[in-house]
Amino acid sequence: MAVVETRNLTKIFKQGEAGAVNDVNLATREGEFLVFLGPSGSGKTTLLRMIAGLETPTAGEILIGGKVVNELSPRERRIAMVFQSYALYPHLSVYNNICFPLKAQKVPRDQHRQKVEWAAGLLGIGRLLNRKPRELSGGERQRVALARAIVREPAVFLLDEPLSNLDAKLRASAREELEQFHKSVGTTTIYVTHDQVEAMAMGDRVVVLHQGVVRQIGTPKDVYENPADTFVATFLGSPPMNLIEYSDIIVGFRPEGFLPADLVPGGKQVSFRYRVKYVEYLGAERVLYGNIEGSHFESKEIIARLSWNMPTGYDAGSVHDFAVAESDLHFFDRKSEKRTNPRPFPWQ
Repeated sequence: MAVVETRNLTKIFKQGEAGAVNDVNLATREGEFLVFLGPSGSGKTTLLRMIAGLETPTAGEILIGGKVVNELSPRERRIAMVFQSYALYPHLSVYNNICFPLKAQKVPRDQHRQKVEWAAGLLGIGRLLNRKPRELSGGERQRVALARAIVREPAVFLLDEPLSNLDAKLRASAREELEQFHKSVGTTTIYVTHDQVEAMAMGDRVVVLHQGVVRQIGTPKDVYENPADTFVATFLGSPPMNLIEYSDIIVGFRPEGFLPADLVPGGKQVSFRYRVKYVEYLGAERVLYGNIEGSHFESKEIIARLSWNMPTGYDAGSVHDFAVAESDLHFFDRKSEKRTNPRPFPWQ
């Protein structure tokens, strides 16, 4: 295991253009599962590739185990990387795909079978060793790629969206397998994804990136319940956080906290007149899309999320008194869009 650290890490692909990664400072904890989360173009994969040694930084340092590795090759960094495509050799058997790094590292031949069978057994693919990649399902290929990585016994695992090619049902089971895999080996792991469900379900901590900048680092609970800015607030959560602009502040609240006024938990609350435009029925919940109106702000579209066991009658065209508990409100500076201290509510 090892700690991975970046200091003022920057990557500019073309002079005069904005950096793909801008002045990133972060450090893993030994043995943790750290997730890089962000939309396409946020810089998460470029950041991972610099740590791996596949991209050269424009500025800054990368440390692995306390040692600056900027000048070291990927092999010398003691990392193992699993790509989105899995990058298996189609002409080789599963056994030889897993064994390939051992040959490259010149591990004694008499140790190959023991190490391959150990890695394959850990991931439950021992029965597949004689097959070719084309004979495997997507989930099986993903496990072969992981076995090929683990057989090297690296200090750090780097995973670049390894589940994105799987269907939704298989992704859920693969997430569970990855979590169990990480617990069993305990190796520091950095995982890249654009999928917030993966990030929230798997990460010990989440690094939220946007336009090459780290917006927030924290546990899944921290980044969801205490977003650092409006980007994090709206990127995490489905549906996203509702935001209302007023004067020099932006007030936000989650759709699940915006409820019929008589169902809001006790304590102070902020009330609105809510006109429902349309409803999505999603089995265990209903998502309402509508508008609130007030003298201090323009008509604003707001989303409410109601569980299946709440009262019915919130149909398209209906108007109701909705509210949100003051304790569920978030405040952001309108200019910087960063989190700020609570303010009085001028529309009350």
